[in-house]
Amino acid sequence: MSIGKRLFGKLPDGQEAVLYTLENRRGMKLKVTDFGAKLVELHVPDREGRLADVITGFDTLEPYLKRNPYFGALVGRCANRISNASFSFEGTVYHLDRNKPPHHLHGGQGGFDKKKFEVTEISQEGKDMLVLRVFSPDGDQGYPGNLWLTAEYSLTDKNEVILHYMAYADAATPVNITNHSYFNLAGHDSGNILNHQISIDADAFTPAREGGIPTGEILPVEGTPMDLRKPVRIGERIRADYVSLRQSEGFDVNYVLNKREKGLRPVCVVTEPLSGRVMEVRTTLPGIQFYTANYIKGDFVFRGKQNYLYGENCGLCLETQFFPDTPNIPNFGTIMYRPGETYDHTTVYAFTTDKND
Repeated sequence: MSIGKRLFGKLPDGQEAVLYTLENRRGMKLKVTDFGAKLVELHVPDREGRLADVITGFDTLEPYLKRNPYFGALVGRCANRISNASFSFEGTVYHLDRNKPPHHLHGGQGGFDKKKFEVTEISQEGKDMLVLRVFSPDGDQGYPGNLWLTAEYSLTDKNEVILHYMAYADAATPVNITNHSYFNLAGHDSGNILNHQISIDADAFTPAREGGIPTGEILPVEGTPMDLRKPVRIGERIRADYVSLRQSEGFDVNYVLNKREKGLRPVCVVTEPLSGRVMEVRTTLPGIQFYTANYIKGDFVFRGKQNYLYGENCGLCLETQFFPDTPNIPNFGTIMYRPGETYDHTTVYAFTTDKND
């Protein structure tokens, strides 16, 4: 196990952004930048042991500073959408950044994906780790309270990428952290993900109205194209005549994960048949946003790594999370963390192949 690092670019304020490389004994490689705690590259072996980079991204820092679809980013304080960019708590209304007018998306225009993190490198037997820390002051993007976030990114010799988030604040504030990587298990430069197979252990989902804002309902997947409890080829379902798929032009839905056991549990499996790569997602969180890059088209396409053009359905996101707009929907529970309480959640992306290695 080893950790390397090099200059990735300079931020507008003159600070240097660094690209860190973690590599395990099996040749798997993860590259992370301290700007937005982003996953930049993830090289994973196929059934023949050949490596390919399976996430979208950019070769240099500069495109990450511009408008892009959150490639590889840590997003928050609150991932996903908060309706009308506001919420009320104990009689006070908080107004957040309207970066997706009239709503708030992924923590705002100056969310964690745009912040430079402090990094500590830890190399130990069987696992390399980056400890990334950032401070968010009271009023940042409209959120109450000073908040301290620590993200631990690990690569193990079992070909697991472990993302462990911990946060606490000095005033009650909503917290919902996720990672926004776009996976293509055939390789980031291999086209679309329609031939991937996916299963998600969820009996229900939260439908949304226009703009991706949840209606507040929790609906069963039974008898609908949203049912992914058994493996399904994405291309067979993505254009199905169903309201949640039509309005999002594909999958962009929060699944209500089944709670078969406490703590970290497997919730999703993705398989790419040509390469044989298999990714299992495990999480401690109650939901997962499955998104198939439906909106990366028209004037919202990007030249990525090795000058490859990313377009519609170029990757799939599996954003583990609390449910979208939870601060405004009482039956979704709460994501408010008070002083003395710690947000502490883990997500694992574990890679194998169909050779059952």
